[in-house]
Amino acid sequence: MSQATEFLTLLANAPAVLVRVQAHRGSVPRESDAWMAVFDQSCLGTVGGGQLEWQAMAQARVLLGDPSSAPVLMRYPLGPSMGQCCGGEVHLRYERVSAADVPALRQRFDGVRARWPWLVLFGGGHVGAALVRLLASLPVQVQWIDSRDGIFPLQLPDNVVSELSEPVQLAVPLMPARALVLIMSFSHAQDLDLVAACLSRQRQNADLGWIGLIGSQSKWATFRHRLAQRGFTEAEMARVQCPIGLSGIRGKQPEVIAVSVAAQVLQVLASGGERADPLEMES
Repeated sequence: MSQATEFLTLLANAPAVLVRVQAHRGSVPRESDAWMAVFDQSCLGTVGGGQLEWQAMAQARVLLGDPSSAPVLMRYPLGPSMGQCCGGEVHLRYERVSAADVPALRQRFDGVRARWPWLVLFGGGHVGAALVRLLASLPVQVQWIDSRDGIFPLQLPDNVVSELSEPVQLAVPLMPARALVLIMSFSHAQDLDLVAACLSRQRQNADLGWIGLIGSQSKWATFRHRLAQRGFTEAEMARVQCPIGLSGIRGKQPEVIAVSVAAQVLQVLASGGERADPLEMES
């Protein structure tokens, strides 16, 4: 369950004040649209922690005690008087909400999620499942694809949709434009077909943000030879990153690999979708 879903579930039974970062300037702890829900006895989410958050919680509880309170916008300079030395400025919007607001808030959260980038993950194995558990808490939309029936868990995170595709490469032309693609199926043959399908789409449309393939240097050397036999050029194959994950993290446990790959995904997104070189990421 995402924090947004948990918030709406709790809100059905008790009012809260929704605190949201509406604007900011300079160095600040959280970005716009970051939010915190303040209930009578608990809080969910964060607008940055520290003194900013303590003052925001206190202000929210004042508004929570007044059912007639209107939304309020407050400015917080993050300087010595605040006890935080970020140096920037945050504008927080306070809005008292209740069960009656759940439909509108759900629509609002869905609208924010719709602007998140797409990550298409091929493979429902141990690493794929561990990665999905991590991605559930990150601002990405995930399309999770496998060719095997019954591979996906019954409950999926709010930002994840699963899809069965047989053969699996038929899903490639239907992927969202500018998606990041991660290939980690149960079969090297499937992986090869998926890479070839992604390169074919890239040749035709040039609309994929990044292509990552799980595996070793020797696996990629074999794939490059076979892809060359299928007519792909060195320049085209350079679009694929293999191995994936941050260099220097060497654990083989699915959870360790997932952390490494998720961090690389965030780095690729921050770079605007450019191919991230593990050696460059260490420098």
